[in-house]
Amino acid sequence: MTVPNIVTIRDLTKTYQQGEINVTALNNISLDIEAGEYLTLMGPSGSGKSTLLHIIAGVDRPTSGECRVQGIDVTRLNESDLADWRNQNVGFVFQSFNLIPVLTAFENVELPLLLTRLSRKQRREQVNTALELVGLLDRRHHLPKQLSGGQEQRVAIARAIVTDPALIVADEPTGNLDSASTQEALGILQSLTRTAGKTVIMVTHDPKAAAFGSRSIHLEKGELVNE
Repeated sequence: MTVPNIVTIRDLTKTYQQGEINVTALNNISLDIEAGEYLTLMGPSGSGKSTLLHIIAGVDRPTSGECRVQGIDVTRLNESDLADWRNQNVGFVFQSFNLIPVLTAFENVELPLLLTRLSRKQRREQVNTALELVGLLDRRHHLPKQLSGGQEQRVAIARAIVTDPALIVADEPTGNLDSASTQEALGILQSLTRTAGKTVIMVTHDPKAAAFGSRSIHLEKGELVNE
């Protein structure tokens, strides 16, 4: 049975203006990503992998080309529609966790749901489910400063999945973690693809982290060089 593509990219180019110089971050990229993949993007600094991730997630826009996610060309959405689309369809995991220090783990995970029409009870149920998936339901009333770095990143993963998005994007999610916490976080992302059918796209420099993925692609100087 053919697995449908969740992401279809054609002839994607991104250039930046630096003074009088045009810098090409992505050069005519074409790529298909299947639903349920755990894809890792690798390459040296400045290779364009984070730019590609951000365009797929609707955070950045290309100079030219097409990026369809679940059949929608996100490059053509206006800012308001794009913000709504991101909140409903994409979960974000960052290197720096981006948790709000004065909010508990529960309240941090609940934040994306405050933009929905869910009732308070429905929000509570979804937050508890997300925290249980990452093994932190018993820490839901803790502030970030009361958690380890690994636990903070697991809260961040729970926040990324609480809206039940089809796509999870992770930009160097283990960059601030020790070895044990890295294995834990990557295992959770892997289980989300295997048991929940989520698609995960992760930027990493670490070959050991990339090994958790089902496929790895390499970029250099804005071009795909191999898989």
